Amino acid sequence: MAGETLIKPDLQFVKRIVAAGGDTAKKCYQCDTCSVVCNLSPENQPFPRKEMIRAQWGLKDVLKSPDIWLCHQCSDCTVYCPRGAKPGEVLGVLRQMCIEHYAFPSFLARLVGDIKFLPLLILAPVVLFLAWLYVLGLLGVTQGLTIPEGKVVYSKMFPTVWFVDLIFLPTAFFAVAVLGLGVTRYWQDLNNSNPWKVKLKGGLLQNLLPVLKDILMHNRFRECDTTYARSVNHLLLVFGFIFLAVVTAWAFFREWVLHHESPYNLLLPPDPLKWLALAGTALLLYGIWNLYQQRQANAEKAGFGTYFDWQLIYLIMAVGVTGAASWLFRLMGAASLAYPTYFVHLVSVFCLFFYAPYTKMAHLVYRTVAMLFARMSERGF
Repeated sequence: MAGETLIKPDLQFVKRIVAAGGDTAKKCYQCDTCSVVCNLSPENQPFPRKEMIRAQWGLKDVLKSPDIWLCHQCSDCTVYCPRGAKPGEVLGVLRQMCIEHYAFPSFLARLVGDIKFLPLLILAPVVLFLAWLYVLGLLGVTQGLTIPEGKVVYSKMFPTVWFVDLIFLPTAFFAVAVLGLGVTRYWQDLNNSNPWKVKLKGGLLQNLLPVLKDILMHNRFRECDTTYARSVNHLLLVFGFIFLAVVTAWAFFREWVLHHESPYNLLLPPDPLKWLALAGTALLLYGIWNLYQQRQANAEKAGFGTYFDWQLIYLIMAVGVTGAASWLFRLMGAASLAYPTYFVHLVSVFCLFFYAPYTKMAHLVYRTVAMLFARMSERGF
């Protein structure tokens, strides 16, 4: 006689799924249409059917599943679901909860994922930068909280890069450390928890490189039918980020190693750093606009997305728009517009990096880990 399996549903876990945007999970009646129509689902233990039933039953071990990350939210399953259960959005909520589960501290992840705490999350860096400006004014280093007179030069606000990096370097280290801790814990659970415990084959590096190539070229996105256009738009966003990351590293090297002071020239002589920054910003904003248009067009059949889905998009847009506006206002010599816009830009960048381990920015790392595990366990990826 087969042994009995004791199932212990967590009702609070189910309520959390519903509250975060997975309110349609209870509509699923396990017809398996979602797994059949999904072009990404492997033949062995296909998703998202099994994830849907675990979500319904309140089984928290679903957060340890690599398959919630192998899903790229193509929304084909949502379109063809006869009950309107929206499996794509439910798995999106599970990914959010996975980040919350493994992130440290977990309460901060919960704050970031809840819209009612958004004003508090924005207020924190605003107060930090205002306090820093006030201190610099007391020390006589700058004019404090007043707008500097004369030609618009942002170093009048924060003299030399050092006064900015004193905030942003610890922020970046914090984000990397928290994200690294989270994915390390996730990788350990992938390798230790049943039913996902499998024998991994091959070395990490030899499997990681094909996975990174797969992600960079968006090969999985291109297998989606309903939201195929998202592959191009998402790719624009990714390369915009890559360009701006290169610009940031390049500028850091110039300031700290070569001691080349900013601002850099756009023309006469043209500076490649400035042109790369403009190209990255253009790709970023154009990709966001296309993503917004595409989501609106498919909202009725594929779902419009949850707050967590849109949060990062709006934050990236804030960084891009305020960065471009800061540059334009500086060229115009409009000090009353330039300095406040630059202040908002710094706040936006701080939010982007400090909260990165708790937003969809962390998707890139968690999905990479899950796809690496799937490849090494021969799950068809």
